[in-house]
Parts: sequence; C-alpha cells; structure tokens
Amino acid sequence: MPFTLSTWNINSVRLRIGLVERFLSETKPDVLCLQETKVQDDKFPLSDFRKMGYRHIAINGQKGYHGVAIVSRIPFTTQSAKKFCGKDDARHVSVTFEEGSKAAGLTVHNFYVPAGGDIPDPDANEKFAHKLSFLDEMRAWGKKDKPAAQKAILVGDLNVAPLVNDVWSHKQLLDVVSHTPIECEKFNAAQNDGQWVDAIRKLTPEPEKIYTWWSYRAQDWEKSDRGRRLDHVWVSEDLAPSVKKSAILREARNWERPSDHVPVTITLK
Repeated sequence: MPFTLSTWNINSVRLRIGLVERFLSETKPDVLCLQETKVQDDKFPLSDFRKMGYRHIAINGQKGYHGVAIVSRIPFTTQSAKKFCGKDDARHVSVTFEEGSKAAGLTVHNFYVPAGGDIPDPDANEKFAHKLSFLDEMRAWGKKDKPAAQKAILVGDLNVAPLVNDVWSHKQLLDVVSHTPIECEKFNAAQNDGQWVDAIRKLTPEPEKIYTWWSYRAQDWEKSDRGRRLDHVWVSEDLAPSVKKSAILREARNWERPSDHVPVTITLK
C-alpha cells in the first residue's frame, strides 16, 4: 500500500489550524510533519488533530518560537527529541512506527534548522554561527548514529537551498543567508555523510526549478516568483527505490493568512 508523508513549516499551528485542517481534508497524508509550531506542549491543539483522524501525535514545542510536531494516522511505538548545539530550542522530534502497519519499522525525523539571520558572517552574527554549528552537528549525528542505516525519512524546514536551481537566482543569492557557499557545503556534507537521498530531486532533477518558500516581503509573490527550496525530504538509500511521487502545493501560498512555506508531500510504495 502507498505511504504518504507531508512536511510543512506552518509558522504558528494555532494561528493557522484552519489551513492545516483544509490541507489534511484535501490531501489526507498518512503523516504530517510540522515546523515552527510556536506553541508550548500543553497548548498544542491535540483535540483538533484527533478530530481529523490524526490520533498519534509527537510534539516538541516551546512558547512563541520554533517547535516541531509529527501527527499521524498510523500508531508509533517510540518517540524522541534530540538537542543540538546544547540548546533547548525544540528543533527535532522523531517517531518509529509499529510493526504490522504499512510503515512498520520506519523512523521519521522532523527537523527545523535555524534560519541564520540576515548577515552571512558567523563572527558578526550569532544566529548564523548557530546555524553553521547546527549543520555540523547534524552531519556528526548522521555519521555516528547512522539513522539512515535503517528505514528512515528525514524531513523539515532545513533552511538551506543547496542547489543552483533551488533558488530564483544563483548569482544574486550567493551572499544571501540560505544559499551561501558555506551553508550549502555543510548541508551537502550532512546529506552525503549521513547517506541520505534527496527524494524530491530524485524525481525532479536539475535543471528544473523547485521552490517551497516565498518571502512575505514580495508585493506579488506569484508574479515575481523569487522562491527558494528550503523544505526537504531525505530518505535512506534502501527506501529510495520506493519513492514514487512528490508534490509541492504551491497554491497554499495563496490561502488566507498563509505561511510563507507550502506543504511538500512524498508517496512511497
């Protein structure tokens, strides 16, 4: 049976719960991973998701900032959350699904990588230094713990657009945070050393442009189309042949009071 998983930086789950309900009712993925939930665990809208059939929920949140969650139709046996850079800033949560289900033994890791601020200089910008350290720790975790040695999927707002055609203008964004050479180098090292496969680019290779984020600053985001691919799906090598379909719901950027990111969905069979 097909297994579908979506990832979405929702930019406040309580503010945009109506958009989440619309997406889940129209798309019906088995699993939805959210980033930037911006809510403490005791205020997460559990009942809303359970009413929609997503009864199995893993959350790692904090008040007003960051936060990640995994909501699922499929039961999971274990869940965990890792700390990176010695900070309690709610940027990772993972679950492993029950044996006997169509996702049996699969582990899903949901990440929200630091955005990095506006100045691409770690000496002048503490946020950028944090981002580079976070990417280094992701790489070390992938090499040491080897999460991709088993059936695994890593998703999330990874806040790096690593390829030339992951941005609207490679040349103009080389010194813009999210596409600087040092970020792309560390991002690619984390992917390669962790032995992850880029599921979206596996199905849609370059030179086709792919975007998942458009700035709020644009007067007409659709007309200017100055996007970046910041939201990613990586799969372990043994799962790569099972990836059959991907979809980026671009039209969600036009929904009322939207996130600046749109949902990304993959289907495995």
